[in-house]
Amino acid sequence: MRRARRVLLALLLGLGIASGAHPALVRPLAAQPAPAAPLPPPPPPAPGNPAAARPPLVAELSQERVDITTGFSGTELLVFGATERLLGGEGGDDVLVVVQSGAEPMIVRRKIRVLGLWLNGPSARFRQVPGFYLMAGTRPLREMLPPEEREAKRLGVDHLPLQSLGIQDPAYRQALLQLKQSARLWHEEEEAVQISGARLFRARLPLPAATDTGDYQVQVLLVRAGRVVARQELGFRVERVGAAARIADVAATEPVLYGLACILLAAFAGWLGSVLFRRG
Repeated sequence: MRRARRVLLALLLGLGIASGAHPALVRPLAAQPAPAAPLPPPPPPAPGNPAAARPPLVAELSQERVDITTGFSGTELLVFGATERLLGGEGGDDVLVVVQSGAEPMIVRRKIRVLGLWLNGPSARFRQVPGFYLMAGTRPLREMLPPEEREAKRLGVDHLPLQSLGIQDPAYRQALLQLKQSARLWHEEEEAVQISGARLFRARLPLPAATDTGDYQVQVLLVRAGRVVARQELGFRVERVGAAARIADVAATEPVLYGLACILLAAFAGWLGSVLFRRG
């Protein structure tokens, strides 16, 4: 009887192993992660996306600082760039470069003769006068922009906002214009912007020896069909360095000492010259 039970138990165990149904002998499989789905490609840029469009005008300066030393006799800066459309020719765009320094008040006096002596007479005070103003273009300004556009954008020395206090006489404005132009501080260059390869441009900006220190603003304008369609602003700074800076500091902080030093130096130079010529 016992032997029959053992045989039956062995048969049952054998059936369980063969079928893999015994819970103690079945090992669960580890869960495998599903493969990641590939990322979709980025959408193409929209036709009207501003970031995808190229700028119509790109410009740069050759340097951002000009140093004035005791031997400074003037220098030149180079502005260059490129445009999206063709420059020059019939139907082409134009480039206009405007350089201007900070504005400051200025007094224009009229000399009068009294008993054979020239004395200061009536004067006009202008509140905002740029110390330096330069304009250059691929063509003369009058050919690029109509009068109303030049006046609205205040382009050209004739359209500078020069307001005088006191005497309202156009002769004082004309005298101020002549003084600045004779010192090469205000001038308009005709066809000074050169074109290369139909889309590249460059222009030399002359700075005279009388150039004052401070920050200068450079505007590069793209002109199309008599209108300004694009603008880029650049800038550079003019500073005194070395002995020129120290002399300027003394003149500003110690004007009496500076004046005495100039008188003594002039007297010494005159005495030295008389001695040298006497011996010769």
